[in-house]
Amino acid sequence: MDAITVRFQDNVLKRIDESIAEHNFNSRTEFIREAVRDKLATLSKEDLINEFLKFRGKAKKSTTYEDNLKTKEIVGKELMEELEKQFS
Repeated sequence: MDAITVRFQDNVLKRIDESIAEHNFNSRTEFIREAVRDKLATLSKEDLINEFLKFRGKAKKSTTYEDNLKTKEIVGKELMEELEKQFS
């Protein structure tokens, strides 16, 4: 593991210290590591959403509201059947 130096303004450090006490972190290092992990996870989610949105409107077929309801009903039934198999 590599070490890095990070400088924060006093008001940011105060907020970090308050959060450490409030949320039971062991140290500033643990808090900062967790914050970085959270930010990386958020960026990954945003990348996936943006990739998904590239396909929006690309379908050759348009669907009606009724078509969407029928699809939701079919998928819901399939899901319930699968859950019943797993938990029965």
